[in-house]
Formats: sequence, structure tokens, C-alpha cells
Amino acid sequence: MFHTNHPIAALALATALTAGYGAAHAGEVVIKIGHVAPLTGNIAHMGKDNENGARMAIEELNAKGWMIGGAKARFELLSEDDAADPKQGTAAAQKLVDAKVNGVIGHLNSGTTIPASKIYFDAGIPQISPSATNPKYTLQKFDTAFRVVANDGQLGGTLGRYAVGTLHGKAVAVIDDRTAYGQGVADEFLKAAKAAGAQIVSREYTNNQATDFAAILTTVKFKKPDIVFYGGMDAQAGPLLRQMQQLGMDAKLMGGDGICSTELPKLAGEALGDGKVVCAEAGGVTKEFEKGVTDFRARYKQKFGDDVKLYAPYVYDAVMVMAAAMKKANSADPKKYLPVLKTIHYKGITGPISFDGNGDINGGTLTLYTYKNGARESLGVVK
Repeated sequence: MFHTNHPIAALALATALTAGYGAAHAGEVVIKIGHVAPLTGNIAHMGKDNENGARMAIEELNAKGWMIGGAKARFELLSEDDAADPKQGTAAAQKLVDAKVNGVIGHLNSGTTIPASKIYFDAGIPQISPSATNPKYTLQKFDTAFRVVANDGQLGGTLGRYAVGTLHGKAVAVIDDRTAYGQGVADEFLKAAKAAGAQIVSREYTNNQATDFAAILTTVKFKKPDIVFYGGMDAQAGPLLRQMQQLGMDAKLMGGDGICSTELPKLAGEALGDGKVVCAEAGGVTKEFEKGVTDFRARYKQKFGDDVKLYAPYVYDAVMVMAAAMKKANSADPKKYLPVLKTIHYKGITGPISFDGNGDINGGTLTLYTYKNGARESLGVVK
């Protein structure tokens, strides 16, 4: 039996690992995990939150001192900025493929995740998105594509039914930012709200860089909706709320996980009000997992001096489930650990993680939220 301190064995191990995915240095194997999110632009705070979640996972994995393929595993994070732009997203994906990453966590947005997924699939590199919710991502039948949160069909549908059944909404206006995410979640909301008996009085469109919604809101106000649904991100939802207040609109604002952040109170100011916003996060922690997420949030705050914005716990879990598949396969080679990832059952901090035939999480949960006294408040976890 060869040991890595034998010169011939060490050379053989280094050659074998360098030829594939991972490089060996003095008896250790370097495992590169790619991460992509918007680190610049108007939702950079969310992208940084995702990146921080990945960094925490990487540091904790290295502290474990795992042996994979007969060598000590050293995980490295290769982080790329896609600025929430599809073209930049595919460029970032190609860069990670060229760097021979062993796996990718990301992207944050559906609009960048979907085009990038083809590049990872062609290269045979597993990709786990911690936050992209458009159903199309996993319906492309790319066996390298996974996600650890519920999709828009579940999220938008739940919000649509809640709008009518619980909030008793009768007249509903729908606005979206025309991104893959915003349009997808708005369409699913509209479908469910209409099926539940609501009248859709207005359907409007903006873009994900807009800050002035006066023209749209003037049109919407005329239709007298009791609920306005916005498919997009918090960077627009904040100004939207401010301008709804300026126009004297008393409708509730609903939205998906893109607006459901801890930053929204800052972005909306006094216009946030109490109970004026109802949103859902794609993910949710049932009672038995609450302690794990609370502990994670405390560690995050201690490390970065800031609160978790939204998806950091899911990013952390995505890195950990990918690493667990590598450990179980005893290899960081995508060809070897991908079949293990498809059938894995992993206990994450956010809940149990396993995937269906499309790569969607089994039993995906959602958390409904509102805001009171400038803070986000849970209305409950639903499946």
C-alpha cells in the first residue's frame, strides 16, 4: 500500500488529481467551489450576503480536516460577480469552467442562473442554486442543475391563494420587472389569485433598474386595487412603497422573496407601515430546525458584523450538501460525485435536503412574512 509521503506515490497522486478536477499539493487535494452572485449593482447587498454564506461553509469545511480520495481536502472559494446581468453571468460561468472548478453554488438570480446552467451542463459541472426560483431552471432537464429552495410555482401560487383567502383581496394589480424571476413569480401569483376569485384590474411592467414608478402607479391607483403585487427585488420595492404612500394609495403590497429582505425597512422608510407588506421567502425553517438557523445567524453576525439579509443560510447548506456528496463518493471529480448528489439525503441547517428527478428540493418550504415596527415578522411556514 502506497502512502503519500512516498515520493513515487506522491507524484502519482499529484499527476492524477491535476489531470482531472483538483490539484494536489504536499498530500492535500485542492477542491475549487465556484460562487456567482451580483457583487455590484443595486442588489449587491444580497449578492454579498450569499457570498458570505459560502465563505462560512468553506472555512468550516477546512476546519473539519476531511480526507477525500486519500488526501486531505482543502476547499477554496472562487467568487465571481455577475451584476445580475445575463451576459455577465454567462461570462462568469465560462470563467469558472475554464478554472476547472469542482462545483458551482449560484447564481442568485433566475435571469443569470438559467443561461449559465447550459454552460455548466455542457462542462459536466454540478450547480446548486440557493435562490433562483424560476421553474424553467430545472425544467431544462440538465442533470447538473439543482436548487435548495422552493420554486416560483409554489411561491407565487401560495401568495396568490393567501391574497384572496386570508387577505380577502378582490381587486388586484400586478407589476413586474420583466426579469426571469420577476415575471415568473408575478405570472404564478396572477394565475393563483385569479383561480381563487380575485379580479386582476391592472397588469403593468417596469425594469430592474427603475426608481420612478409615478406613471405606473397613477394608472394603477385609478383601478382602485386593494392589493398590489410586485415581481422584482427590494431595491425597487422600497421606492415603490414610498411612491404609493405619496399618491395616497392604501393597498397592501405583496411580493416574493426578492422583496422579502431585512433591507426593505431601510429602503422603504416610513412608507413600510405595519402589516402593509406581505411577502414570502422561498425556504423556511420548521420548529425542529430553528435553533440551527438562529445559531448560524449569530455566527454570521459575529464574523461579518452584519445581519443575514436573506439567502446566506441556504448558500451555506448548498456548499455543505455538495461537499457531503464529494465525501460520500470519496472524490471531488464531478463525474464521480454527481450521481451521489442526485440521491443524497442531507440534514442541513435549513432542513432536510434531497432532490427530485428535476433537481428541485423535495418538500420545499415557504415562509410568509410581514413587517411591523420596522422589522420582519414571520406569519408562518407553509409547504
